[in-house]
Amino acid sequence: MKLRLASMIVLVLLAGCTRRGNIEEGGIYTVRSACPQVAIPAATGDMTLFNPAASKDSSAIDVVATITNVRANCQQTGSEIVSVATFDVFAQRRDPSQPRQVVLPFFDTVVQAGDRVVAKRVGAVALNFAAGSYRAQTTAQGTVRISRSAATLPENVREALTRTRKVGDADAAIDPLTDPVIRAAVAQASFQHLVGFQMTDEQLRYNATR
Repeated sequence: MKLRLASMIVLVLLAGCTRRGNIEEGGIYTVRSACPQVAIPAATGDMTLFNPAASKDSSAIDVVATITNVRANCQQTGSEIVSVATFDVFAQRRDPSQPRQVVLPFFDTVVQAGDRVVAKRVGAVALNFAAGSYRAQTTAQGTVRISRSAATLPENVREALTRTRKVGDADAAIDPLTDPVIRAAVAQASFQHLVGFQMTDEQLRYNATR
């Protein structure tokens, strides 16, 4: 059994919106989704506001906000894949004496092949602090649409990935993704739906070095 599993790696690529890996009769089957992966890019899930704005001392921190609890909902309708990312925003402020509204910008982005931004929209989320309250929270969402054809693998690539390999075949133990052509095609058909705070270069540097 160990020899068979090592030499028979079968990737089943389907267009559903779930991901799972199962060891079954005939090898290891992995379901590939046409839906984009939803995530928060590094250093964009937190935003810190200072007062005075030019200071970066801890004593000058005015508001700290965090994006969390990201939930993904993906539906395939006709020729489009619609991805909705819903998330919570929690914030804490230094001075709770007065009611206050803080509006923070966030981005909603589609990335193709891991490094190419193909669509981006900037929105805003409002946090309302009650008088006497240090904390506020709210919920927001971003929606992107991806062409189903762009997220679908070419037939020859699907065949190369799903072809059953038997013990004794010359390529039985070779991962088809080691082929640069196959790997590039899979990357081209892979998308990410990213959300995060829209920040200045200075704010990003602060997040990266704090």
